[in-house]
This record gives sequence, C-alpha cells and structure tokens, in this order.
Amino acid sequence: MIDGMRTDLKKARYKNFDELYMYCYYVAGTVGLMSVPVMGIAPESKATAESVYGAALALGLANQLTNILRDVGEDARRGRIYLPQDELAEAGLSDEDIFKGVVTDKWRKFMKRQIKRARMFFEEAERGVTELRKESRWPVWASLLLYRQILDEIEANDYNNFTKRAYVGKAKKVLALPVAYGRSLLLPYSLRNNQT
Repeated sequence: MIDGMRTDLKKARYKNFDELYMYCYYVAGTVGLMSVPVMGIAPESKATAESVYGAALALGLANQLTNILRDVGEDARRGRIYLPQDELAEAGLSDEDIFKGVVTDKWRKFMKRQIKRARMFFEEAERGVTELRKESRWPVWASLLLYRQILDEIEANDYNNFTKRAYVGKAKKVLALPVAYGRSLLLPYSLRNNQT
C-alpha cells in the first residue's frame, strides 16, 4: 500500500493497463487482501483460501478503477491522468482531450471499455464475498453494490466524468442495503455449486 502511495507522489501517467493494475494493486488491492483475515472465511466454505483472496483483490481493484473513472476531471485539474495511455491513443484520444474535458463519441466508446473492465473485477469479487464469514458479508456486499452503482451513474451522466461527479444518491443507497443484506444470507458459492 505504501508503495502505491509513493508512486502517486512521483507518477502522473500510466503507459498501459499493466502499469495501472500495479498502481491499483498497491493502493487498493492490498486493502482487500488485508481485509480477509479480519473478515474471516466461513468455516463451512469449500472455497480455497487462494480463491477468496483473489476475490478480495478483485474487489479492491474494482473499487480503485471505479474511483479513477469517477474522478477523471478532478484528477485532470491536478495534472494527473490515471488512464492507460496506450488505450487512450487506440481510441484516438490524448492527454489534451482529457484536459479539455469534452465528451465525444470517442470518449464514450473509451469509457464503455473502461467500465466493462471494472465490472469484470466486480463480478470476480462477487463469488468471494459469499465465502466470507456470515457476519462479515453484509458490509462487503454493500460496498460492492454501491461502488458498482457509481459506474451506472457515470453512464447516466453520458460519460461526463469531466465536470459531473458520479455518485449514488441517498435513496439508491438505502435501497441497496436490503439487497446487500439478502445476499449476505446466501450460502457460500462453493456450497451452492456442490449441492446436487
């Protein structure tokens, strides 16, 4: 985690997703990994510790990627671009486009790809949440559902993350909590798939 914070002090661009992945790993993935011993794996879980830790890592990565996508405009005003430079170039975009902050069709297409990637990490994280101790699942589910909704809000803002900060409103937060609680009551995924 400290390595990620140090990187943040001296680096303002990421050549490709591999570099961005490592940054996300250090600043948020490690938090997910450190949370597993605190949350605990359900005694009845048939999942391997490796798969639970992998899911925790995925949740940390998904949350950090979501932060990055939500904060593009704010970061640009600070001279920082946490988006893969090679993917920006492939989309026909440049740092200058980010600093101008104009939503174009190229930007929308680029953002759809970035959001799809973040959602893949959330999906990977879902199975692991069910493997945690029952009493630990609700807050983790709530975090996952609420953070994933930020991606929905970016889409609802027509991908304008330059001047509009995507956030989940109070009503949606309140509605997400019972859903998170309901999911926390489900059997671990590893047990549901082994039932005949």
